[in-house]
Amino acid sequence: MYFTQGLHRAVQQHPDRIAVRFAGRERSFREFADRVARLAGALQKLGMQPGDRVAMLSLNSDRYLEYQMAVPWGGGVLNPCNIRWSAPEILYSLNDSGSIILLVDATFASLVEPFRRDATTLRSVVYCGDGEAPAGMLDYETLLRDATPVPDAVRRGEDLAGIFYTGGTTGFPKGVMLSHTNLCSSGLALRAEGLASPGGTYLHAAPMFHLADMGIATPHWIEGNTHSIIPMFNPEHVLDTIQRDRVTHTLLVPTMIQMLVDHPAMQKPRDLSSLEGIAYGASPISEAVLERAMAALPNVEFTQAYGMTELSPVATVNPAWYHTPEARHLGKLRSAGRASHCMEVRIVDPFGDEVPLGTVGEVVVRGPNVMQGYWNKPELTAAALRDGWMHTGDGAWMDADGFIFIADRLKDMIVSGGENVYSAEVENALAQHPAVAACAVIGIPSDKWGEAVHAVVVRKPQQEVDCEALIAHCKALIAGYKCPRSVDFVEALPLSGAGKVLKTKLREPFWQGRERAVA
Repeated sequence: MYFTQGLHRAVQQHPDRIAVRFAGRERSFREFADRVARLAGALQKLGMQPGDRVAMLSLNSDRYLEYQMAVPWGGGVLNPCNIRWSAPEILYSLNDSGSIILLVDATFASLVEPFRRDATTLRSVVYCGDGEAPAGMLDYETLLRDATPVPDAVRRGEDLAGIFYTGGTTGFPKGVMLSHTNLCSSGLALRAEGLASPGGTYLHAAPMFHLADMGIATPHWIEGNTHSIIPMFNPEHVLDTIQRDRVTHTLLVPTMIQMLVDHPAMQKPRDLSSLEGIAYGASPISEAVLERAMAALPNVEFTQAYGMTELSPVATVNPAWYHTPEARHLGKLRSAGRASHCMEVRIVDPFGDEVPLGTVGEVVVRGPNVMQGYWNKPELTAAALRDGWMHTGDGAWMDADGFIFIADRLKDMIVSGGENVYSAEVENALAQHPAVAACAVIGIPSDKWGEAVHAVVVRKPQQEVDCEALIAHCKALIAGYKCPRSVDFVEALPLSGAGKVLKTKLREPFWQGRERAVA
């Protein structure tokens, strides 16, 4: 298997079908493949050899899709840079990966000078935005115009396809090494799960640097579907694009779903009848938000995909049927699903032994989707990959049907008064209050309890609620020891590039000066 395979098939079977739409530009699969082959040739002319890393720092665009295909086409290895990182974090990923070429758009062109100065392996910077290239940068369109198309290098199987850096929520970022088999097997599994349909259009609304978007887009490459792109998530732009481009599928992380269904633009009359499915994942979603989304879009199938970058990125899927009214009584709505095709999932104790059904343990995964390891980090690789199983660090329990229910990141577990409190359960209770727009629950030091449950809450506009009211609300839904003992109100929660809440940042002020960040 090789990542560019779907593009070759599309060119053979429907070369004149629209491959990509972005900012008023449309290109057929024939045109798109020619540009990919030219970009691959241009990168080779700039010195890209088989296995060399090529980075990109850009908002979503049609050129981002060309980069994703052209680098493996030319024999290189992808390094998509996290656009929400600071300049030093991006520089770290460039140096750690040994990237030799960087593609950058207008939004991030101002960051290039320190990269050019301090990136130890960087040889060339290509400006991939519109307009004239800044001084010292090569112009993307000029490179393509002057390049000779090259044949596909057909790196395949266990050849390295990309290094995808994790969000860096703890310590230095880790570069996850994914092979062509990793990416393709995950894409085939998602196609089998029904996340793409023939003749469809996939909307890239989530950031394209992140493997969540690339992974959910892969079955659409396999199917030869059209790709519609917006530069970055914006609720009104999402709705406009669905209507204009007749979008059939998209991926939205829970924070995006919440922003979409709560946006005033949802009340405007639009034709969203083309939309068949929304895949969601990357972080837990509260049942209250999911219910609002399904009510707002009653004809859309919602499918949850659970996984992580290390799993290319999906391990389990909760299919759309279990979200329907007739299936609610089965109790699967809050599940992250069960093992997808070609994948095995178990719940184990700290010794690696499978725990009884209904018992919280660690999620471990085995299959062709499991990463090769962490780039230049053999010790971390050995800790994560044991006997062929990827240890996720996520706590969950499994029911008799093989569905897993995420309890929390194990490191986020709060031990209060000797009782384990999983923050996902508390967050779900908080989110059901009508004044709560978003929330996160963490453990903070407590002289009496060791750790106390603390909530950080974003109120909805023009809504008022105090700490006592929220605690009372939670006590009506969950056990008293699980309820917050204190609440902070903030304007917004800190988010990673994948839309996950950065709980480390929320914890920092409470645990400063202590040897450990837990009791």
